[in-house]
Parts: sequence; structure tokens; C-alpha cells
Amino acid sequence: MRETQLETFKARERRKREWFFRKYCQGKGLDIGYGGDLLVPNCVGWDVEDGDAQYLEGVPKKTFDFVYSSHLLEEIPYPKLALKCWFAVVKPGGYLILYLPHRDLYEKRKRLPSRWNSAHKRFFMLDEADAPDTVCLRCLIEDSLKKYEIVYAKVCDEGHTITDPELHSDGEYSIEVVLRKEKK
Repeated sequence: MRETQLETFKARERRKREWFFRKYCQGKGLDIGYGGDLLVPNCVGWDVEDGDAQYLEGVPKKTFDFVYSSHLLEEIPYPKLALKCWFAVVKPGGYLILYLPHRDLYEKRKRLPSRWNSAHKRFFMLDEADAPDTVCLRCLIEDSLKKYEIVYAKVCDEGHTITDPELHSDGEYSIEVVLRKEKK
């Protein structure tokens, strides 16, 4: 079981207040790397036993109304390829929802290795890169996908109080992005 299994749960109350579930999680969904912490009951979980999350082999294109990934993209060998594969299984007009650790809130350091998760291959910031270890998430999306709109992209830090780099963070320490696939 992954260390980040409760990240989706941590965001639940905030998302309820923001009407997140009503806006973005209607219809049939896929929760990639769910680790036993499904986003909503109307989605199917995809985890290591289902195959390589980077490729989603066997999942037909344009199958899901929404696809969600929580704290997984930082572990994927080829994130650009993963975004393309994940977006391909979203129906036109559907949503790709990304939720991943924010470098300065979670890692509280600028260079790999991760202090908290040895599976992390890179760090993320929303709008800035810092080579060699930190990727600009917005830039990665722009380089990877076509025919989408960013509904929103924000840093989520509700309940985050621990700034000491020697202590694991509490609350939310993530970046959340909702992309809507064009209907055409």
C-alpha cells in the first residue's frame, strides 16, 4: 500500500465545500493509482495489479467522464507520455484531474532524493521549473496535451502547518489541476 493513500481523503472536505464532486466527478470515472482511497464511488480504481499506470493498456480511448490521479505523476518514468495516455481515455467534454505534491509544501527541499518517498522521480511546482529535479506542471501539460482548457490550477494547503523541513507535512500539500477536454 502506498504511503500517500490518504491524500484524496485529506482533500475531501475542501472539495465538498467547493462543489468539486458535483462539478467534475459526474458519470463514470477512473482513479489511477488510488491505493484503496477512491475519489468517489462512481469510479473504478486502477492500481499496480491492473498494469502500468503510465500506459493504461487495455483501457479504450474516450471511455471515462473523468480521470483522476493523486500523488502518482511524480513516480511515473515518463510523465509526458502518461498525461497523453490518461487524457486519451477521457471522453470529449470530460475532465482530467491531477493532484500531486507541491515541492515546497511536501518536500521542503529543492533536490532529489525525496526525503519522504523514495519512489519520487521528480518534484513539481505549478508555474516554475528548477532543473534538474523540479518540473513546471503547467509547462508539462502545455507540452503534452492538445485540445483542452485548464478549468483551474491551484496550490492546496488547507490544514498545512508544519514548515520544519525535518518533519513530514500535515494537511494538504498539493497542486490540483482540472483540465477539460474539448468536445470536438
